[in-house]
Amino acid sequence: MAQTVRPAGSRPVPRRTSDARPATGSLFATDGKPHPLQEALMVVTGVLGVLAFVTAMFHSLHLISSWAGLLGILTGAYGQYISRTTWERFALILGLGSSAVGFYLGMAHGGLFGGVVT
Repeated sequence: MAQTVRPAGSRPVPRRTSDARPATGSLFATDGKPHPLQEALMVVTGVLGVLAFVTAMFHSLHLISSWAGLLGILTGAYGQYISRTTWERFALILGLGSSAVGFYLGMAHGGLFGGVVT
């Protein structure tokens, strides 16, 4: 009700120039600043996650899937700790999920040292 009875001249005029985001930075840096470490961790976590997930589908590749999954979980967790934007967190969660699935399936198929250390 307060908005309908407010006088017309009492609202501040929005400035359109400050609403635009600067063109610097990358696709994932929604705040306009570059985040090279966070983006590198996103890429590493994603690659390790895909590697762990794909190799977990083969029983004999449990060493690769378990180690890649473990490294993907660790890099993704550190990336979550230092991430700045929502896009970085989203990509890291996808990489973490696939790394975890690959890690757990690799552990179920023989583990980190299965068959190598007796």
